Amino acid sequence: MMKCTQIIMTAAAAWSLVSCANHEVVKAIPVAPSPTQYLADATAQGDGNPYAHNVMMPESPTLVVSSGPSIRAASYLLLDARNGQHLAGRNFETARAVASTQKLVTALVVLDAGNLDKMVRVQSSDVAVEPTRMGLKPGEMYSRRTLLYAFLVKSCNDIANVLARDNAGSISAFAAKMNAKVRSLGCTNSNFKNPHGLTVPGQHSTARDMARVAMAAYRNGTLRDAVRRKYYTFRRADGRSVTLENTNDLLGAMPECNGMKTGYTVASGRCLISSAASGGREVILVQLGTKTAYIWDDGRLMMSWGLQRLRSRSGVAFKW
Repeated sequence: MMKCTQIIMTAAAAWSLVSCANHEVVKAIPVAPSPTQYLADATAQGDGNPYAHNVMMPESPTLVVSSGPSIRAASYLLLDARNGQHLAGRNFETARAVASTQKLVTALVVLDAGNLDKMVRVQSSDVAVEPTRMGLKPGEMYSRRTLLYAFLVKSCNDIANVLARDNAGSISAFAAKMNAKVRSLGCTNSNFKNPHGLTVPGQHSTARDMARVAMAAYRNGTLRDAVRRKYYTFRRADGRSVTLENTNDLLGAMPECNGMKTGYTVASGRCLISSAASGGREVILVQLGTKTAYIWDDGRLMMSWGLQRLRSRSGVAFKW
C-alpha cells in the first residue's frame, strides 16, 4: 500500500512529518502560540490497573486537522487513549460550559481522598439542588463508594453535593480542589465552581482540557468500573433497592463503548465524553455543544472511525 505524508505544525513553526498507512493528505495549519495551548505531563492514577503510568504529551501545542467523518458538535476532540495522539478535532481550545461531564473531575478529587468505604451522612443543604436527584434525605448514611457509583451512572446532583461537602467541607472549597486537580493534569483553560456542572457565571472548560480529564479518568480502575456499567443497583438507607440506568446511551448500543459521562444544560447544549476499545486499540472522544438528535450517532461514527484509523496505523511510530 502507498504511504502518504501527514504534515503538522507546532506553535514554534517547526514542521514534523508523520507517515500514515493510508492515502489521505492532512492539511497543515499554523498554530499561534498561546499559554492556553501548552500541554503538561498527565498525572496517572496508580490503582493497580494496566493504564497506571505517566503519559508524556507534547511540550508545545500541535493541531492535527483530520479528514475524519463530519460531526455536529461545536467543539470536539478525538484521541488515541493510550498516548494522547490527536486523531480529529475542531475548536477544541474554545472555552465553553461542559455541564455534567465535569463530574469526572469531581470523581477524581473524591478518589484522591480514598477511603471509599467511609460512611457519609446526608445534610439538608446537600439536597437543595435541581434537576437530577437521587432523592436522598437528610440524616441518611451511605458509603462514599455507593454514592460515587450512583453519581457517575445516573448523574445525580444531590449526590454531587454530598460528596463535595464530605470531601472539602463546602462547595467553594471543593471547587478549589477541582481546579487544583485539573491544573495538575495540565489543563490551562478551565475554571470549575461546583461539583455537578449546573450553570454559573465563570464556569467553563474546553474539549482539550476535558480530554485530559478523561485520560486521567480512563486510567483509574474504580472510575472506569463505574462508567462502563449500563445499570447499577442502588440500595437506599431504608433497605429498598432501585436499579439505575446509565445516562450514556452508547453503552449497549455500541459494543466497543466502555464509558464515560454525559452532560446537558441549556447553556452547554448536549455534551458527551465517551471511550471505546477494540482489538487493543482505544479512543476517547469529547463532544461539547451539540444536540440530542446528533450526539449518539456522531459519537458512534467518530469513535468507530478512530478505532479503524488506529488499526491502519498499527506499527507506525509517531513523531510529535
